[in-house]
Amino acid sequence: MKGILLAGGNGTRLRPMTRIVNKHLLPVGKYPMIHYAIAKMAEAGIKDVLLITGKHSMGLYAEYVGSGACWGVRVAYLLQEEAGGIAQALGLAEPFVEADDKVLLLLGDNLYEDSLAEAVAAFKQREHGAHVFVKRVPDPERYGVAEVENGVITRIVEKPQEPHSDLAVTGMYLYDSNVFQIVRSLKPSARGELEITDVNNEYARLGQLTYSELRGWWTDAGTHRSLLDAGIRLLGEEEA
Repeated sequence: MKGILLAGGNGTRLRPMTRIVNKHLLPVGKYPMIHYAIAKMAEAGIKDVLLITGKHSMGLYAEYVGSGACWGVRVAYLLQEEAGGIAQALGLAEPFVEADDKVLLLLGDNLYEDSLAEAVAAFKQREHGAHVFVKRVPDPERYGVAEVENGVITRIVEKPQEPHSDLAVTGMYLYDSNVFQIVRSLKPSARGELEITDVNNEYARLGQLTYSELRGWWTDAGTHRSLLDAGIRLLGEEEA
């Protein structure tokens, strides 16, 4: 299984800090944000990681992450020339993934407590499909929300005004290699991007989308408040 780590984006919600450096290099506790994402990949048993980012701070990524040896993984780098959505960035990784391989896609600004190792090991045994990780939240209208019937995700609705559940889809995904064919079939959304929700809904339509519910804490560290809260939490864990 290959790991794909997305660390691009403009970080508009974290300005003015992101005028200086990419948000995934901002400090969270003792380390830059990207440190935790690579550590979670390694913890899940991933050995080969492709880090995708934009032109902004590419050199700093290479300087801090290097070959990945610090985490016991091998890190390669890929430049995303311009933001085109999560699914578009995923599509760029196709040459990195062998035909019969599977991928763990991780958004670098997702910080979380749970280990993904068990879910990754189980997914390796599956022939095909996709798997998402959900978290119960008090404000699901801010996220992509999973609608579940009889233990099966029927569809994911992006930022619904009237959510049918409190299950937010987090930024960790498992896919078979068919995901690239699905990405190639997508059409841009109203905001001109290829949406990862459309990828997941295609797997749901095929009856191939499963999920796990995160039990520990999780945050999308994309705002000043969530970045601060994550740093305080992780600093406490590191000093415990």
